[in-house]
Amino acid sequence: MTTPEVDIVVPVRVGAANQQLRYALRSWATNLPHRHIWIVGHRPAWTREVRHIPTQQTGTKYQNTTAAVRAACLHGEVSETFLLCNDDFFVMQPPPEDGMPVLHRGPVSRVESYYERRSSGLYLRGLRETRDLLVGLGHDDPLSYELHVPLPVAKDQMLKALDVGRGLEVVHKRTLYGNLAGIGGKEIRDVKCLNRSPRFDRAGPFLSTMPDSFANGLIGQHIRSVFPTACHYETGGR
Repeated sequence: MTTPEVDIVVPVRVGAANQQLRYALRSWATNLPHRHIWIVGHRPAWTREVRHIPTQQTGTKYQNTTAAVRAACLHGEVSETFLLCNDDFFVMQPPPEDGMPVLHRGPVSRVESYYERRSSGLYLRGLRETRDLLVGLGHDDPLSYELHVPLPVAKDQMLKALDVGRGLEVVHKRTLYGNLAGIGGKEIRDVKCLNRSPRFDRAGPFLSTMPDSFANGLIGQHIRSVFPTACHYETGGR
């Protein structure tokens, strides 16, 4: 549930100016009720009025984000339930009055079939290892929570999930958490736009981009047109 007492947690890697984060912050300031925003990892110099948890980013991107989530869960000032976001999650509409819904992507088996057609790398291996771990713990047909939308997270339950998955090189932490904590939820299609295709849901409540689709695609143009004005979390305008 989203209330003004719930924080937003966003892992951020070391990198360039990160214009996706700038517009994500604008979308959260406009449409996602919250108390504080916590940037975990690298805090861009242009941000302001955000809270920061520094982390060492010496592993793979998957290990770094897992360490960031653990750090947020262990931090005493982060709200006991928070919204886990990425820096490319754009909230285009306010959530229902009762708060941010719990959303999932359907059975992991179906998501696995999708990625088998696209990739054979670490991400797919992590999906399978996370699935096998869950099946071994009695979750015969686990759900995937690897969506590009905010996920409500209870700190204590996420820490338990991260401990269970500690031995995995690429743990699908949202999926492990969602199934072990039994959060349920509603199934939706993922909103990530991987390329410059003009096909995306302009009327939907959530969007997500890749760096190229944000910078050069119609979806990026659309997001920038919806949130043209700087918010109180940024300096330096556009």
